[in-house]
Amino acid sequence: MTEPIDRLRQIMAQLRDREHGCAWDIEQTFETIAPYTIEEAYEVADAIERGDYEDVCEELGDVLLQVVFQAQIAAEEGRFDFDDVATVICEKLIRRHPHVFSDGPARTPEEIEKVWDAIKAEEKASKPQGLIDSVPANFPALVRAQKMQKRVSKAGLDWPDIGSVSEKVAEEVAEFQEAVASGDPAAMTDEFGDLLFSLVNIARHAGIDADEALRGANAKFAARVRTIEAGAKADGASVETFDAAEWDRRWDGAKRALRGA
Repeated sequence: MTEPIDRLRQIMAQLRDREHGCAWDIEQTFETIAPYTIEEAYEVADAIERGDYEDVCEELGDVLLQVVFQAQIAAEEGRFDFDDVATVICEKLIRRHPHVFSDGPARTPEEIEKVWDAIKAEEKASKPQGLIDSVPANFPALVRAQKMQKRVSKAGLDWPDIGSVSEKVAEEVAEFQEAVASGDPAAMTDEFGDLLFSLVNIARHAGIDADEALRGANAKFAARVRTIEAGAKADGASVETFDAAEWDRRWDGAKRALRGA
């Protein structure tokens, strides 16, 4: 009986077949598929946050498809194949977990992270690069900011404590307000970016994932809006007719309702 992963690879190869495959799949490249890969990863995270594990299973399948799809393209171009991808990650996991696969001394999470970072540094020694060069430029902005800050922090460039970062945030708020007063759009954008970057720094010092925190705030906002819309519909009203006072009243009600849910 064909193993599921082998069946998936066979299906992908058939879809990419130049004579009998799918026209859409055939014309795809690394570049055209990349956005779908990112999208699928976010859909996995969304399913996990919703606690819908049937959906998690389906979305993980979509992510696996992305790996098989890109490996198939690479194989056709003579670059590498799926087995190479699997081999590379197997070797990396074994190499970076000496405390599991050999006699490495690290045992605590802190010790393990130090060993992991040291091994990564050794691996990259043959590929000279700056502190932040390996952080992809197309990462979501909050994710990239936090990863860059973490990288330079390990090299010694950091605020001593969260209080110092809080002072920096206050400074950036004042500078943003000055930019707003000036009415200069470019200055406002620049100072707002600095403020966001400082807020990400606070999150990092507090052990908070900034991107996850914002996604949580987005979900909370969406839930409140939907609650208000449902309430308006039940009352035979339309949110488009609400004035500021009505929005405030309904917003407070939605917050109370969701806290009690």
